[in-house]
Amino acid sequence: MSAATTAFLEMLATERGAAINTLAAYRRDLTGAEELIGDLAAATREDVARLAGEWASLAPASVARKTSALRQFFGFALDEGWRGDDPSGALPSPRARRPLPKVLSHQDIAALFDRAELEATSGTIQGVRLLALLELLYGSGLRASELVALPLNAVPRDAPFLTVMGKGGQARMVPVGERALAALQAWLALRPAEPPSRFLFPSRGRAGHVTRVSLFQQVKALACRAGLDPARISPHVLRHAFATHLLEGGADLRVLQTLLGHADISTTQIYTHVDAARLVALVNQRHPLASRATSD
Repeated sequence: MSAATTAFLEMLATERGAAINTLAAYRRDLTGAEELIGDLAAATREDVARLAGEWASLAPASVARKTSALRQFFGFALDEGWRGDDPSGALPSPRARRPLPKVLSHQDIAALFDRAELEATSGTIQGVRLLALLELLYGSGLRASELVALPLNAVPRDAPFLTVMGKGGQARMVPVGERALAALQAWLALRPAEPPSRFLFPSRGRAGHVTRVSLFQQVKALACRAGLDPARISPHVLRHAFATHLLEGGADLRVLQTLLGHADISTTQIYTHVDAARLVALVNQRHPLASRATSD
């Protein structure tokens, strides 16, 4: 990796507070581009234009992500005086369609929780812990990375809220329902004290926390045991279900944006598609002309 890209990544980490996963993605994209055209700080516009052909076999979303990373790098290089031009205009600009979130029905959620609650009644550490994890995924809409990294002192005491560190190191308060509180208390009663760990969900045999991969596998396995298609269920899908079902219940989009920790409300608006039937009914019932008889 060139000194320029290293400096750019350091800027993202220190000045913008980019998350570890974000930095890793930028590193991969910038390193991959340098392997194709050399030092980005010295690359010509013709060099940059060649990337379109090199990326021709990639999905539009992947190309869009790589293009975004390079655009930001070239802007940074220009500001730092390393370049006298901005060659990002030669980058491809695919229109990556944002995928709609997978939708779980209330029946799917009920089946998943019925199984999790049944397994938790056995009193095993695994069963009780999984129910607590599930309650926070669906009950509070946490990202998988936020959930597994929760510190022990995040458990609410006086107020039913968790303080969560989201993307970019941004803290937000999320509510914790009575069900989730009960599940957390049951987990704390069984949570191993050894080895010492500052995390709410420590991993076995080391001081770290349960990994996102482990959480993903546990949720998939639970779906199988509940008789559901595991391809349709993941920690992120449960976060989607939290948002979708709150919106169906009448939650305000701005409130939902805050709960999910979205920096831009356009990200939250993707959930409005799943509630089209309710929106149509709302217009038919509340619009000033709704009560007027239609003409023959």
